[in-house]
Amino acid sequence: MKKEKGIRIKPRVKEEITGFLFAMPVILGLLIFTFLPAIQGFIYAFFNFDGFNMGEFVGFGNFVRFFAKDRDTVYIFRNSFLYAIINVPLSLVLGYLVALLVNTQMKGIKVFRTLFYLPCVIPGVASALLWQDLFAANGIINQILTNFGLPAATFFSEAKSSMATYIWTTTWGVGGSMVLWLASFKNIPSTLYEAAILDGANWAKKLWYITIPMSTAMIFYNLVTGIIGALQLFNTYIVASGTNGKGEGNSLYVFAVKIYNTAFVGTNPQVGYAAAIGIVLFVIIMILTAITFKTNKWVHYSEGD
Repeated sequence: MKKEKGIRIKPRVKEEITGFLFAMPVILGLLIFTFLPAIQGFIYAFFNFDGFNMGEFVGFGNFVRFFAKDRDTVYIFRNSFLYAIINVPLSLVLGYLVALLVNTQMKGIKVFRTLFYLPCVIPGVASALLWQDLFAANGIINQILTNFGLPAATFFSEAKSSMATYIWTTTWGVGGSMVLWLASFKNIPSTLYEAAILDGANWAKKLWYITIPMSTAMIFYNLVTGIIGALQLFNTYIVASGTNGKGEGNSLYVFAVKIYNTAFVGTNPQVGYAAAIGIVLFVIIMILTAITFKTNKWVHYSEGD
């Protein structure tokens, strides 16, 4: 009897099918939990959707309401951009400096790297609760100040100091970017530093003419992700402020908190209006990202990037 010949699959095709099967859970997760909700949100933005009933079609009414009638809009734009403008460059610089400090072969340097990275392991909500206990009106820091006969600080209890306090609480997680900076430093050819030493370049000149230019690709990456993350930040605002995320005098009221309060807080949920605000935030992030990519001529990409 002749043996029946089965279908032969080329090794390369078999490898591609295997890779696709492994990627399938992630692809399905993105479709179900990201893309489909995004499409639904875009549809809801044009209706008076309350979470259960679609309601009447209002067209661009929700967008007009946000820009022309909502009193919170001014606070939301001011606080969101103020936080992004201060926090993103500050986090970039601090993370870069920390990476430079620990980018040595000193004995015990791994301990310092671990300590700097440790805050990134703590969940955002947990760290926000920690900072709230420290900076509360009757918190640990104010108790220490009063014990030494000093006046208590305001921190989150006054509008003028709320944003500065909040920015301080979020910059302690620069250890995450530190790891990326270190990886970027490792990709810089050592021959460049050797040539600079032969030319008599000191540490500052090597930093300015070699390290920084050769790590601009990582600077660009951290800049883009930092802008996106700063404008989308949510959970730590809710926990740290203790006022439904608004802060004293709406000093911490940002886009994500407004969307959450509009859609889920109170007895009159306005999911359609919240979806419209979400689309506004999406468009803002897309515009800022496009501008950043358009002005990336200063970025140096190594061969193979």
